[in-house]
Amino acid sequence: MAAEVTFDFARRARIGLAEAVFCAGKTPAQIARTIALARARDEPLLLTRLAADQVAALPEDDQSALDYDPFSRTALLGALPAAGDDQVAVVTAGTSDLRVAREALRTLQFYGIGAREIEDVGVAGLWRILEHEEDLRRYPAVIVVAGMEGALFSVVGGLVGGLVIAVPTSTGYGAARAGETALHAALASCAPGLVTVNIDNGYGAACAAVRLLNQRQLP
Repeated sequence: MAAEVTFDFARRARIGLAEAVFCAGKTPAQIARTIALARARDEPLLLTRLAADQVAALPEDDQSALDYDPFSRTALLGALPAAGDDQVAVVTAGTSDLRVAREALRTLQFYGIGAREIEDVGVAGLWRILEHEEDLRRYPAVIVVAGMEGALFSVVGGLVGGLVIAVPTSTGYGAARAGETALHAALASCAPGLVTVNIDNGYGAACAAVRLLNQRQLP
């Protein structure tokens, strides 16, 4: 079993991002082994796509050590840095996109980065996002989470000067194609400099924001 897990504890020192545990497809024994490695080194750990039944199958001591959020399917282990002032805004087009947004927010929490969540401001009621226009301009990074046709990506990209990170979600009816339409909209956006991550990848969007903020802190 030990050979199945080779954790990259040096990654954070190397690139500024710690290795996270993507739990989909892993057995409870593999997840428990990774937790044991982190606890032995007193290292904080972020686990993503962690299902409730996987948590229930872990040893009770591991379960009690985890800060588990079933909605975002994320868990945090160990002491984390306190969040400072909000540096990232996480914007959702609709409440159906919240699960992905919360994955991004929990990832930012893992890194001690303060974030503001702005919910349900899709373009079907354009006034909703416009009410937040001035506030959004103060953030160095804005993560926009949207499914359907993904129009919110270009709208926000045309309003603010900070880095805009588009997260297409699998929300939507047939022609939305499980997020592919929103993904193509983000890739084809006329808003210059829009950064796009994969479908439902709230974790990846948060990591893009962390990279930006890490660079801003360099001398």
